Amino acid sequence: MIERFYSQSSGDIFVDDKDITTLDLRSLRQAIGYVGQEPVLFNTTIRENFLFSNPQATDKMIEEALKSANAWDFIQKMDKGLDTIVGGSGGSLSGG
Repeated sequence: MIERFYSQSSGDIFVDDKDITTLDLRSLRQAIGYVGQEPVLFNTTIRENFLFSNPQATDKMIEEALKSANAWDFIQKMDKGLDTIVGGSGGSLSGG
């Protein structure tokens, strides 16, 4: 609701004491970070999924990102590590 993907059927939503319906939609959405519940992963390797967002990413950069996400230890235990195919939307990975 806060990103105005949908309009509320009752009540009001305020950000900094301003009704969100009066705010510029583009500016509002640029000021909000959204993390969806569904993973956005392609049916390719872990490494290649990272390279889609940053083609210059090194293995060290990918490792640091995975450590930040508390996933590095999990990935290292996989037979192919960063070269593991994740399946469509990460279907071959645990949701935990």
